[in-house]
Amino acid sequence: MIEKLNDAEKKYETINERLSDPAVVANQEEFRALMKEHKLLMPIIEKFREYKEAMRLMNEAEELLSESNDADLKELAEEEYKTEKEHCAALFEELKILLLPRDENDDKNVIVEIRGGAGGEEAALFASVLYRMYTMYADMAGFKTERMSANETELGGFKEISFMIEGDGAYSKFKFESGVHRVQRVPETETQGRIHTSTVTVAVLPEAEDVEVALNPGDLVIETCKASGAGGQHINKTESAIRILHKPTGIVVECQDERSQLKNKEKALKVLKTKLFDMKQAEQHDKIASERKSQVGTGDRSERIRTYNYPQGRVTDHRIGLTLYSLENFLNGNIGEMIDALITADTAEKLKNSEY
Repeated sequence: MIEKLNDAEKKYETINERLSDPAVVANQEEFRALMKEHKLLMPIIEKFREYKEAMRLMNEAEELLSESNDADLKELAEEEYKTEKEHCAALFEELKILLLPRDENDDKNVIVEIRGGAGGEEAALFASVLYRMYTMYADMAGFKTERMSANETELGGFKEISFMIEGDGAYSKFKFESGVHRVQRVPETETQGRIHTSTVTVAVLPEAEDVEVALNPGDLVIETCKASGAGGQHINKTESAIRILHKPTGIVVECQDERSQLKNKEKALKVLKTKLFDMKQAEQHDKIASERKSQVGTGDRSERIRTYNYPQGRVTDHRIGLTLYSLENFLNGNIGEMIDALITADTAEKLKNSEY
């Protein structure tokens, strides 16, 4: 591990030198790539240098302890040695975490898709609850949200809705939300007070960058149509909605939230690229079974990950066995505790499976 850290420090110093080269600064693509790498390495190198300084102090104290005959000095040296030894051990554990393989998508924006599953209108209504929950959390976390498309129901639910969350680290916060979310409650449409169970599916896709997915115009069938909606003022009377079919995969995306046909087309192409990128990544992950063992859940959208129980006021995440008895607060966007617990559990799994 120390050898890896020494190599990382050399690389960091080389990047620093290159970033001060006017030729590199003039090449914006190379400069951005180096800055990205510099940003990733910096916390590791800072922690490693802190570790080396603690090791130096510990060794000095140990040397003084063995050489000095002064009782008071030896007592001080022994206390210093013990303190720095504990400090070194703590820093070493932090370095282990920093050196874990990093998800290359963590810093990306995400496109979230929520679809009503079993439960009909009740599932659609809960889809709107989850949409509100995620947008409220995103706002608290300083992320920007932008609705891409939606298929609303007469009662104000969503058969499906997709939206983008933009901000540094968005994927790292939302990536564990993919899966089946189960709700147990008395439906708003129910008059006899019986508790029903419905499901909603959530998919979290890292936004694809242009360099990662290239689209062949010949593979696309682009159609314009009138926006659909629950009725009334929500229906767009002009053909501004866009529907794109990707012939090689059969993927269809629609975007209707903008009044401008051009903006809807731009959004639809962004969603299509993201779906193709997600498909490519899924194929790669299927080839690496060990990677799935070191993660919290598989990310499979058929996996039931969480239950929201209204009568008991609780929310339970089945992957880590965490239950919070603060459902109303949770649905108002205060999901940070759950997200942090999932990240911690995933890190612990990766550490358990790492070579350190």
